[in-house]
Parts: sequence; C-alpha cells; structure tokens
Amino acid sequence: MKCNRKNFLFFILLHTISISWAFQILIPMDDTQKNHLKAYGIAYWTLKQDVEIYWLLNYRGGSFLLPGNKAIINECNIRGVSYESISDAQANAILAEIAQPEVNMDAMKLEKAPKIAVYSPKSKQPWDDAVTLALTYAEIPYDVVYDDEVLNGVLKNYDWLHLHHEDFTGQYGRFYAQYGQTAWYKQQVRENEEIAKRWGFQKVSQLKLAVAKKIDEFVVNGGFMFAMCSATDSYDIALAAEGVDICGSVYDGDPADPDMNKKLDYSKGYAFENYKLNPDPLFYEFSEIDTYFTRNQYGITKETDKFTLFEFSAKWDPVPTMLCQNHTNIIQGFWGQTVAFNKNFLKKNVLIMGESKAFNEARYIHGERGKGTWTFYGGHDPEDYMHKVEDPPTDLNLHPNSPGYRLILNNVLFPAAKKKKQKT
Repeated sequence: MKCNRKNFLFFILLHTISISWAFQILIPMDDTQKNHLKAYGIAYWTLKQDVEIYWLLNYRGGSFLLPGNKAIINECNIRGVSYESISDAQANAILAEIAQPEVNMDAMKLEKAPKIAVYSPKSKQPWDDAVTLALTYAEIPYDVVYDDEVLNGVLKNYDWLHLHHEDFTGQYGRFYAQYGQTAWYKQQVRENEEIAKRWGFQKVSQLKLAVAKKIDEFVVNGGFMFAMCSATDSYDIALAAEGVDICGSVYDGDPADPDMNKKLDYSKGYAFENYKLNPDPLFYEFSEIDTYFTRNQYGITKETDKFTLFEFSAKWDPVPTMLCQNHTNIIQGFWGQTVAFNKNFLKKNVLIMGESKAFNEARYIHGERGKGTWTFYGGHDPEDYMHKVEDPPTDLNLHPNSPGYRLILNNVLFPAAKKKKQKT
C-alpha cells in the first residue's frame, strides 16, 4: 500500500515530540482565551493523534498543556484558539507549582480520545440539542444512535453517551395538550410506535424502559453517561416505574395505574427518591423532581437565575474538579422542560456540583453506577434563557466563551483522563 508522503511527514512530525520536546504549548482557559469551546476540540484532536496531554486542573481556568508541535499550533491558529509557546523550564515550573500540597491544583493526564455516541432520533425534532451543538462547534466527532442501535448492543463500542432530550417514560414529553395536533408530534408518535412494534413491544413506554435498561447496562459496565433536560428525570422515573403503568390513555390507549405512586421502586433510579408522579397526563410535568413550576414562588428573573459551581479538592477529588473547570464559578441559569432538580428528592449519595441555594435547586449533579458514572445537567440551552419549541438553534459563534457550554465539554473530555482512584 502506498503511503501519502504528506500524511507520513505529518505523522513523523507529530510523534517525534514523544522523543524530545523543544518547547511546549499552554492553552490557557482563563479570561485570556479567545475561544474556550474550540480549545476542547484542540485537546480532543491532539488525543486522536495518539498524543497524551495534561489537563491542568484549577490552573488558569483548567488549562491544557500539550507537547510543542507545529501541527498543533497550526490547528490552534486555524480554529482561533489562544495558546502560549513555553519552554520546558517554564512548563516544569508550572507543574512544580501545581504539585505543591497546599495548592488546590493538579495535573491530570489525558491519554485517549473517548468514542462518543449521542442518543437521538434520526428524524428532525422541533428543538435543537446543546450537546450536539457543542460537539459540532468544537469539531469533536460523534455518532448518532437511537433505539434500534441501543437494543442491538452497539453501546459497548463507545466510551461516552449523551442522552438527547428524550422522554423515557413513553409520554412524548407530555406535549400532548399543547402540541398533540401538530405534524411533528404525530410523526414522533408514529415513529416510536413503529419501533416498539418492530421489537415486539405493545407500548412505547415498554420500548423506552428496555432502552433505559440497556443504557444502565452500559453505565454499570464502565460507561460515562451525560444527560440534560427531560432525559434526566424521565430516565430515572422510567427505571423506578418498571412494571407500573404511569401513562395516561392519551399516550398508550389505556388509563394509568391510580396507585402508581405507591408502586415506584426508587432504588432502581440513579439520582432521585421519595418523589411523587403527577397523575394528570395533560399537565406539563412528570413529577415533583423538576422545579419548573415551583421555582416561580421565588419570583426568579433572568438576572437572579444563577447557579454556583462547587469547588472541590483537585488532588483528592479529581473527578468533580474536572467536571467543574471554568473561568467563573457563577453560571447563568437557563430554562428547559426539566430546568433544575428539587434538592429534597436527591438521593444521599448524589454529588451536587452546581446549585441555586436560594431556590433549593441542584442544577448539575453527578454519581457513580457500577463501574461507570453519570452526570445530569438541568435546562435546555445554556445560551438561550427561554428556549422554546421550534426556536432556531443557538449560534455558538456568538458564544465562544460560554461558561454553561464549558460544563458540557468538561464531561466530553472527562473519560480521557488516566484513571486515578478517588480518595474519600
């Protein structure tokens, strides 16, 4: 097989850095960075070349240290990412500073680019998805999978899975009252019923439960799962309601079990317990978990709707530290079908990473499941405060330094980290 000479020279240029680095590249992630979101793409691109890098936790907003290489510099210039060429001595001085025991920083080695899947319907939806927007803008490749692929066992081929704004309870987002007669809603129902029939299920809720359990199997076996908006609480509810009919007749043709709330098994879910489901099939809310309606008692406005990221010990708690890297610890809140999580219904082992304390809301939570982990992020779009159905997608060219979108991309890179036992 003939080798393309240009590609061969590029390969040699990139990999000679493992032998000798004349200099190193620091990609700052503080306020000096021109494009925070594309910086994650540079980190991912470098890992795809089988080159290890360092994520400098809590150093200048969670900066990246890469081997000095003209190919990487060229990518930074093309993508508009700020970087600094530094000497080996300067890099060693930074690492020495980070290593000081009294300093809340750490150098986390990133070893391999994770293979990414996004669980999303193949047909066009009347809303966009913040994660796919972020991945596309950062130029991080991903595959789209849906029910057929999940049930066929493809998740074993991936490291990281994002759950699109799905309703895993089989109630189509409870959009019936407002959108039940629209063409897109009817198409969504038709497509889901076809998939359910193809797999031998009588109801869509049974299909979605089977998919949720396959996703749970992925996580338990070591996968990393990230969900936003309605894919968070509806996923948990679907697992807890296994064997219980929680769908009204407008969704599956027969009435829901009137004793549904007495039959939930909270132990099967990831994050929530002791909540009650809303039995009204026309009410735009699954349960007490979401604060969509209850938060109004606080008179929340865009100006007051903020949440704060927790600060964790980089050396002792590297996982949540990675997930919270940012150039600010105050994040603008944003609405969604599931906007935030009522802290009263969180399980005791759930780690809160971002909260609105004044409103009793958790916005950003994390936990372990078997060998894997999960992260739930409330809200729909970090840069569109009141994103509505059929609104145009956010143009991230206008938000290259979005702190809210950075939290998404932290999760994308997290699986690349060298496994390090978390201390307790």
